[in-house]
Amino acid sequence: MARPRKPLLSRERIVETAGALVDAEGLAALSTRRLAAELGVSGPSLYNHFRTKDEILDAVADAVSAKIDLSMFAADDGRDWWTALHDWAVSYRAALADHPHIVPVLAQGPGRRPAGLKVADAVFGAMVRAGWPPAQATSIGALMRYFITGSALGSFARGFVDDETAYDPADYPHLGQAHLLAERRQKVDEGAFETGLRALLDGLRLQYEAVPARRSAAAPDGSADAEA
Repeated sequence: MARPRKPLLSRERIVETAGALVDAEGLAALSTRRLAAELGVSGPSLYNHFRTKDEILDAVADAVSAKIDLSMFAADDGRDWWTALHDWAVSYRAALADHPHIVPVLAQGPGRRPAGLKVADAVFGAMVRAGWPPAQATSIGALMRYFITGSALGSFARGFVDDETAYDPADYPHLGQAHLLAERRQKVDEGAFETGLRALLDGLRLQYEAVPARRSAAAPDGSADAEA
């Protein structure tokens, strides 16, 4: 009987396997030797597709970025900039929540990653079309990334243990219910994200409405403006 053929090695298979390994065991678990073993190939064969482990991590991060919904930034979508940013931020955080271990790589910025650059381009272009001056549109993209990736780096609720005795009322009179936070992690963390997101966007709306004259100066082609 003929022996079954091994699946052909491809960039897509490498990225999928590396992503699954990072999801399961964290960034420290990924090495070219470990990845090659998971794929059932020799280590040097990976270098036919990626030069370094960092390139593999970049590809894994970009695969996560590709899952972020950008439809709300299409010119014909119809959502205003506030709603578009809100809906995008929710999609962005959901993508990161599914792959928390890769967040530190994503937090470094898009670099040369195609999907990551498409995200940055879509946000910037939509803000300029909405009337934000290009320099402020750049700042909005930056602060949204800070907020979203920061929220995905860790869980506030998970930072408390589920042991009631850890929160002696003599020492912590206001933490009598803190031991319940861990079991309510999703509700607590998602509620905190939504509260912070709305506060951030409402603050931006106040700025937007306060300086309508500056909006008329936005570049008509949506190109970047480096001036502050």
